[in-house]
Amino acid sequence: ARDELAEILEMYVARHELGERVGNGDDRFVEIGIGHSGGAPQRAGAGHVAALCGGAGSVGRHVFFTFFDAIMLAILTRIASDMLVHPQFDPVAISLGPLSVRWYGLMYLLAFVLVLLLGRWRIRHHPESGWQMRQLDDVLTWGVLGVVLGGRLGYVLFYKPGFYFAHPLQVFSVWQGGMSFHGGFLGVLFALWWFARREGKSWLAVTDFIAPLVPLGLGAGRIGNFINGELWGRPTSVPWAMVFPQVDLQPRHPSQLYEFGLEGLMLFTILWWFSARPRPVGAVSALFLIGYGCFRFLVEFTREPDDFLGLLTLGLSMGQWLSLPMIVAGVLMMVWAYRRQGTA
Repeated sequence: ARDELAEILEMYVARHELGERVGNGDDRFVEIGIGHSGGAPQRAGAGHVAALCGGAGSVGRHVFFTFFDAIMLAILTRIASDMLVHPQFDPVAISLGPLSVRWYGLMYLLAFVLVLLLGRWRIRHHPESGWQMRQLDDVLTWGVLGVVLGGRLGYVLFYKPGFYFAHPLQVFSVWQGGMSFHGGFLGVLFALWWFARREGKSWLAVTDFIAPLVPLGLGAGRIGNFINGELWGRPTSVPWAMVFPQVDLQPRHPSQLYEFGLEGLMLFTILWWFSARPRPVGAVSALFLIGYGCFRFLVEFTREPDDFLGLLTLGLSMGQWLSLPMIVAGVLMMVWAYRRQGTA
């Protein structure tokens, strides 16, 4: 047990001294000196087991610990001094009597508002697009339905089909969580196809207009994941690692923030710049597929896989396997778009 404690102290506490057991052989008490920010470790006094120190210049206070307590002390001391810790936000943003408004729902609302505002800006500044404000309102309505229905059905079919086939009524328990981006993406594609057919527009022209409006909304959703403390990352030793206390005491990648930065801010910047000039029909949509697929595939290496799925074939996660077809389809579509322009 002493060797195990030494290994854990080495991992979590930079300045420490592990002394000998004190008392009788059965009480499992151990002497530990833990360094404070002002200098060397503080040694336990005679008859004491551990010295735990606070800020610079403190002399510490003496307390007794078993081996198990000492292990927890070591981890918690490291967390308190060096590690980032998830703030454990209250998932409820506003409570009005029996009505509760959750942060995650507000992030969905923010996502749709961002699509609306960016779309209106594009229509005003690029009248050559042929879009009208009424059409933007209509396509947003269809898009909301596509996101919600597709996202839920995608989670049911891609991630937990066995459970939901056995408990079909649970499909409607959306308040318990369970939305899939890839399912929502397919739902939006179908909604945009239906809208394009009704309006007499080219389906790809519609997706080209909508694609640059989407990433900031995706980023808002990832902030919602972070506030909820869900979809955390894999254990790591990087300096910006974060502890998610609701999971365990291991430092982990804040993968939700990686996705916010890549799938949200970075993808938006790329698509907004690319779509600012006339491009072949389908090219903007193709770049969205390539960009999102690549960013999601990469971030999945830092994201903890779903515990009910784990890693699949070739050590890849479900998110990575669902992203690969997006990348392939995007590359093929980009080649097709520019070749079609060249032969037009």
